[in-house]
Parts: sequence; C-alpha cells; structure tokens
Amino acid sequence: MELRQLLYTLKIAEERNFSRAADKLHIAQPSLSQQLSKLEKELGVKLFQRNTSTVELTHAGASFIKHARKIMDAVEQLRQEMDDISQLRAGRVIIGSMPITGSHLLPYVLPAFKEAYPDIQVNLLEDTSLNLEKLTAGGGTDLSLLSLPLQEPSLTYEPIGEEKIDLAIPPNHDLADPNNRPKGGVSLEQLKGESFIVLKKGQGFRKIMMDLCRAAGFEPDIVFESNNIETVQSLVAAGMGITLVPRFIARAKRSELIPVYVPLAEPVPSRTLVIAYRRGRYLSKAAEAFIETFRKTIEQRMKEEA
Repeated sequence: MELRQLLYTLKIAEERNFSRAADKLHIAQPSLSQQLSKLEKELGVKLFQRNTSTVELTHAGASFIKHARKIMDAVEQLRQEMDDISQLRAGRVIIGSMPITGSHLLPYVLPAFKEAYPDIQVNLLEDTSLNLEKLTAGGGTDLSLLSLPLQEPSLTYEPIGEEKIDLAIPPNHDLADPNNRPKGGVSLEQLKGESFIVLKKGQGFRKIMMDLCRAAGFEPDIVFESNNIETVQSLVAAGMGITLVPRFIARAKRSELIPVYVPLAEPVPSRTLVIAYRRGRYLSKAAEAFIETFRKTIEQRMKEEA
C-alpha cells in the first residue's frame, strides 16, 4: 500500500467520478483506475461500487476512507514539523472561519499577519460553526475561529477574547427611547414575551442566545430564522422582532436598515471567541504565528470597541 494510492482513493471518494478525480490529480484516468485496482486486489475488497454514471463507496470503502484521512493528515503534520525544523520553506496555514464573524474580524487580522509573515500562505475556509468543528476535528483546517461552547470533544482551543453582546431592537420599539430604559441597562428578563429573530440551527451564536434566554427564565418566541446575521438585523430594523447581537457584528452605520443597539444590564452577557484545533495536533510555526497575530489584533479591536 502506497501513500499515493491513499491520496488517489480519497480524491475519487471526494469527486465521486474517476474522470474528475484524475483531472484534479493531474494523471491519466487509466493510471488512476489501475492504481485503484491494484490497491483493491492487495486489500481483497472492493472500495467503490461503479456504474455508468456514479461511483459510490462500499461499506469497506467507507471504513478505508475514514482511516486514510487520518493517515494523510498525520503525514501532513509530519511534513509541517520537518519543515519547521529544517526551515526550508515559509509554510502554509488553513484557517476555518464563521462567515459573518470572519468578515468583521479577518480584514484586520489578515493584513497584519501578511505584513509580519509575508511568505506564509493563508487559505481561508468559511462554514457554519457545526461544520467547522467537524472539519477541524478531521484535519480539514489547521485552526478555526469559533466561539464557546464547542460541541466536538476532540477539539481544544486558545482563547482570543470576550465579545460583549448587545440587544438589537426596531427603531420604533419602546426601548429605543433612552428615557424608557433602566439606568443599568436592559435585563434579559425584560425580553420575555418579545418576538425573537434568530439564526438557524447549526450556528454557534444561536445556541448562545437560546441559553441566555433560558437562563433568564423563558423560552424565546421565535418568529423568524435566518442563516445570516445580517438578514436577522435587517428584519429587526424593519420591525419584525428583536435579537441579540455580538458587538463586533453590529450593523455598520452605512447600512440602509439599522436596528437600535441597546446595552444589556450587568453582568453583560458575552461570547468567548477562540481559535480551535484538534487536541494533540502538531501546530506549525505558521499556525502559532497566526494565533498570536489574531490575539494581538483582536485585543486592539476590543479596546477600540470598549
């Protein structure tokens, strides 16, 4: 069994098509089929069920792919460690990010990182919190920007900072008038009975919001759900309900539909932003440098937001 055969098999499983897999691997399709047949003969099992239009994993194939991913990830970690030791090349880091949070923070972090480490290549992968945790656990990213709590037990993390959470309400809401608000801020208990607009399941901040409401003694009355926090804020601004918003994500003043942002009472709820990675995974010097740059940049942003 050769490493290239593992790589070929993973690419076939990913593409579900021999022709596309061969193109991505930059080899001829007959060579790809020959290597797979050789591997299947050595293993004594069929890894793929082939017909004229599709390629599907067999039961043995699914098990093989699971272990092959781990092996290739271990090979990549070994390569990164040897590169760091030999210092023969600058390196690369694959970063996972929640799309909206990343869109507000990465424009500050990535230029600072590029300036400090111009020869380190950064690849960005955006997805939901739940999918990012799975990708990070499987070696699909080196690091991922997430918020606590993490659901995937195989992940560990470096805390980046505490981001305060604000209440977002329509401009015609009673609480939009500062004279109608308690001096110490609006308590979560006051929001019982309000119509809530929330993110859909799979988004990390949805769980934070639901947990905060439940800790305040009520189940939020959800009237709309969206995959996009920007859409949520637009619906709030249009008078359809209220929501909670991480402070970094509060709508820019240039937007057409802007909610009114109201501070919450002490203790002000917050979410903990973290850089997560698989427990026990070797962190390259490039990854360590990215974590440090992210932490310093976000600390500065938090000072400006305070």
